[in-house]
Amino acid sequence: MKRMQALRRSHHLWVLSLAAMHWSVMVGLAVWTPVRGMLPWAARGMRRLVDRERALAGRWSGIEVGAAPAPARDESERHGVVARYRWLLEDPQRLREWRWVTLYSFVGGLLVCLPVGLVCYGLWGVFLGFFGAYLAQDAGWDGLWYTAVHVTDVPTGLMAGLLGLAVAAAGVLAAPGVVDRHARFVRAALAPSEQEVMAARIAHLAATRYDAVDTSAAELRRIERDLHDGAQARLVAMGMTLDAAEHRLDEDPEAVRALLAEARASSSAALRELRDLVRGIHPPVLADRGLADAVRSLALLSPLDTEVTVDLPARPEAPVESAVYFAVAETVTNAAKHAEAERLWIDLAYDPSRATLRIGVTDDGQGGADPARGSGLAGIERRLAPFDGVIAVHSPAGGPTQISMEVPCALSSPKTTSC
Repeated sequence: MKRMQALRRSHHLWVLSLAAMHWSVMVGLAVWTPVRGMLPWAARGMRRLVDRERALAGRWSGIEVGAAPAPARDESERHGVVARYRWLLEDPQRLREWRWVTLYSFVGGLLVCLPVGLVCYGLWGVFLGFFGAYLAQDAGWDGLWYTAVHVTDVPTGLMAGLLGLAVAAAGVLAAPGVVDRHARFVRAALAPSEQEVMAARIAHLAATRYDAVDTSAAELRRIERDLHDGAQARLVAMGMTLDAAEHRLDEDPEAVRALLAEARASSSAALRELRDLVRGIHPPVLADRGLADAVRSLALLSPLDTEVTVDLPARPEAPVESAVYFAVAETVTNAAKHAEAERLWIDLAYDPSRATLRIGVTDDGQGGADPARGSGLAGIERRLAPFDGVIAVHSPAGGPTQISMEVPCALSSPKTTSC
């Protein structure tokens, strides 16, 4: 059964090699043809096919084929054949994919078509075992050759049939090994070098560091603005009120009493705004109770009917907790404001095998969420990027919206509440 499955897989890989030839022609036409947008379109199609090859190598043979996490490239149209060639060749990952579809896929196609070819040739031998003598005698042919067997009568036809069975069996037996060798060939041809991975990693860290610094600066400006427009203004007004009360203390005690009441109200409002500001920086429930209870508090405050499922054996580190909390808070806010949802599901779990914190937020709203069209989801991505976190959004029109986040981290401190 497994060998027949491997035979079907080798046939599938051979079909993919034919598709690679198609994309090779498309890329070549896009380079030589000044059709606007054709080259980026062909490059995206080429990348989808190569990603499919990588995925199948991991799924079928357990051989992981990584791609360099290169930063986003300019996908705009280039003018002139030379400029389009440079656009194709300037990215090492794109160049590697182009080499695969133009050359290496042909070699890989020859490799994986071997088991299918042997089975087909073996079936032809079996066919000759049944009908070879008839074709040679009654059809007027001067015999048929099957490898070294000259089929002219029933005995030679039976020999061809037995040989065909052996050839077909050899094809079936060879299929698993061929699929595994194809996966190794994919890894050798498509996996980036250590230098490329390191360079891409450095570029990624530089970009995420810039985003983190920019986000921190924006947060500091927000705090400064809130302090200046809120608590600071109320404290200044309270000081002025107390100063006026001091000057009127002897001559008008009733007016002083009213001024003191006003000052007390201003101090209460300033204290409330300071508490709100501190809660926006780092919520006390997050610091005291951990991520699980902080997310539950978000669910209690949400206008939606929210269900929270948490499986955290311990607490992540404080920076990761803060980033994940505000990411979940942003998704909950988006669902309440824009999704027209009624129910919300939040799932937090830790995968010890991958040392990864997984977060899922699902609503039953209208769908249509797109990170490219809104700053909220893009902001979540920037918030998680310094921790190598990723976000995936599945939001078809009509809903539901499913947002998945993964953040690599270690659980550092024991949990303080039951999850």
